[in-house]
Amino acid sequence: MPLVVTGTIGIDTVFTPTDRRERVLGGSAAYFAAAASFFTPVRVVAAVGGDWPKQHRDVLESFSGVCLAGLEERTSSRTFAWGGRYLEDVNCRETLFTEVGVVAENPPVVPAVYANSQFVFLGNTHPSVQHQFLSNFKERKLIVADTMNLWIETARPELEALIRDVDGLVLNDSEAAMLSGAKNAVTAANRILEMGPRFIIVKKGEHGAVLVSREGFAAVPAWPADEKHVVDPTGAGDSFAGGLMGHIATTGKTDIQTLRRAMQWGTVVASFTIERFGLEKLQEITRETLDLRMAEFRALTGANA
Repeated sequence: MPLVVTGTIGIDTVFTPTDRRERVLGGSAAYFAAAASFFTPVRVVAAVGGDWPKQHRDVLESFSGVCLAGLEERTSSRTFAWGGRYLEDVNCRETLFTEVGVVAENPPVVPAVYANSQFVFLGNTHPSVQHQFLSNFKERKLIVADTMNLWIETARPELEALIRDVDGLVLNDSEAAMLSGAKNAVTAANRILEMGPRFIIVKKGEHGAVLVSREGFAAVPAWPADEKHVVDPTGAGDSFAGGLMGHIATTGKTDIQTLRRAMQWGTVVASFTIERFGLEKLQEITRETLDLRMAEFRALTGANA
């Protein structure tokens, strides 16, 4: 079923303890679209500037099923850019710079051909912008949003208004704690659930993710990656969301068992993303590669098929 993602496409500069990459394709929509494309066609709504490298478009177009009809190229603008440095503990990073570029301008226009999208993921951007997009999708069946600590701190009223109108919210454990006032991930999710959504997914990095819904609770562990395989964690959360929503859109279901399986798929896709910089690893693999790792993951965790 039609899946659409709104969010950023950017140019990243990434430093790790052992390597560095400059002008890497990044942004929430890029990682999400690549991950979701292994499951279902995905439509992108985003904007880039005149400085966006052509090879970045080539990368996105290399993923079968990624539609860029909603990608605006604004020649007189600058592309969103981010630079970060990962510490020895790759769960910790520092932001070196952020250049908002087109993100500070009017949001991109949703093409009319996207209007029948039934599954909508609102990638991380200002919650008022995320909210505006909803009116474009009259046939929507499921809306899931992402957010970050910046909006919790600076745009909480707008974020709470958005949360009331979405079906699901995906955020990490520190963001859940900030939004809810509770340190425990399950307690935090339950409090956020009272704001209106049907389910909350709290990402806990190397400790997996938890789902709290009106139907119940579920937990999924992370893929047991050792340090030598963790090259660049950038985009892992967005890849998780792409795998999650890709599976949901394929099944057309939103019950708790489907959501739990979707979290497993998100975990498996993200486990590949971190093995290279940017989308390099996802370009190398196939759906069959994902299926093999999913079989390993279920065997390791005792998860049901």
